[in-house]
Amino acid sequence: MAAEPSGRSRPVPGRTPDFFIVGHHKSGTTALYEMLRRHPQIYMPTLKEPRFFDSDLHALANAPTGTRPESLEEYLALFDDARPEQRMGEASPSYLRSRTAAAAIAAVQPAARCIAILREPASFVRSLHLQLVQEHVESEKDLARAVAHEQIVRDGKPVLRYSDHIHYVEQLKRFDAAFPSEQILVLIYDDFRRDNEATLRRVLRFLDVDDDAPLELIDANPTVSVRSVRADAALRRMYSERGPVSRSAKGVVRALTPKRLRTAAMRTIRRRVIYGSPQQPEEAVIAELRDRYAGEVAALSDYLDRDLVAEWGYDRVI
Repeated sequence: MAAEPSGRSRPVPGRTPDFFIVGHHKSGTTALYEMLRRHPQIYMPTLKEPRFFDSDLHALANAPTGTRPESLEEYLALFDDARPEQRMGEASPSYLRSRTAAAAIAAVQPAARCIAILREPASFVRSLHLQLVQEHVESEKDLARAVAHEQIVRDGKPVLRYSDHIHYVEQLKRFDAAFPSEQILVLIYDDFRRDNEATLRRVLRFLDVDDDAPLELIDANPTVSVRSVRADAALRRMYSERGPVSRSAKGVVRALTPKRLRTAAMRTIRRRVIYGSPQQPEEAVIAELRDRYAGEVAALSDYLDRDLVAEWGYDRVI
């Protein structure tokens, strides 16, 4: 059971993380996680998204049972290998969307530093749609039809809407209510993409670690399109334990091919056959998305005291 949100801190066994990358998805969080965990003064667990504090979203999660910590002790055990002098952190992009995560984090670590990355809404929705198609959460490949339908359904149950992510000001206010302003760093995705190194060194200074150390810059989790959802599903069935392919046939494949080679083969097939570079969306679709989210961009501009309306091209909409 995840830690219950509370306005008061309480003692917990073991060391608690010093910082959290709280979101959003498709906004550079994976790249930031990969770069930070290579810094000698930082420890981040191999499990990128523990998602321990977003208890309100667990019913919507698509993670296999047992892959994420369920008790506080299991969660803190993720950091057992950290050296005493290292800053410990984790990255769960769903925390920003969660209504409970900010207060739950503050309850166990009131000194936590939180990093949020925000992306221009139309670009974000397009990238999220491609990711959800890739993960077989979204079955509609056409962006216009997907966002028009808005609701994403898994196993007959609604799990999320695209616009659930685009409540930037409301989401930031939850963290502002739980932490002092000096413990929150809000980054803009465009800055991160334009100058990885400068943004990363800004984060290192925010975390009070050496920002002069050599950096390994990484472009992680690139956006791709799925050429054929059906072919990708067939590939998953072939290499997984489930699906209509007979167990005996799968047993032969597993017996003759080491897991490492099976995984490499699946990645190669996906990269060369199933995945491709995404096409540019129709201008009309992007225009409709910008019109839909113009009010949120204006509010965020005021909240951050930065003219994102002009930077993101919404001055032509509002």
